[in-house]
Amino acid sequence: MFTLRRYTPADQQAVEHLHVSAIQQTGAYLGRGPWDDDVYAIEDTYLQNGGEFLIGECDGQFVAMGALKRTSPQRAEIKRMRVSPAYQGHGYGQRILDELEARARVLGYQTLHLDTSILQIPAQKLYEKNGFHEVGRDTYQQQIDKDTYQQLEVILYEKPLT
Repeated sequence: MFTLRRYTPADQQAVEHLHVSAIQQTGAYLGRGPWDDDVYAIEDTYLQNGGEFLIGECDGQFVAMGALKRTSPQRAEIKRMRVSPAYQGHGYGQRILDELEARARVLGYQTLHLDTSILQIPAQKLYEKNGFHEVGRDTYQQQIDKDTYQQLEVILYEKPLT
């Protein structure tokens, strides 16, 4: 049975592992960088700043997560939507997204926004199915060595809540 609950500090190592493994599986992992500092500061970034961080468990096993991050008094960002590869396709991402959207409404946000890489087709389909529309594109870049850079294109999405 799948259940959702709020993050606790005891979840930190499992969150880090799921974050990295799920992104590696899609081919979108750039290594640790400033784009994922929030994963290592969940309480400060989310729970103490008008947001939320949810953990999904299936029969007591950590299998999914997702977060809501305040970006202004009217806007919040959906972040860190991850489902363990072995548990994908069961609707767990949809359940987390539904709960985060409900929480955003309770907190009074008027707009949700997010980004996902062009490599994450199932994520794009989930967001578009739920009323998010593309508002632009951006690129993350990481320096691999002195002369080599790795880039990842992301799609920027928004959804009005009012």
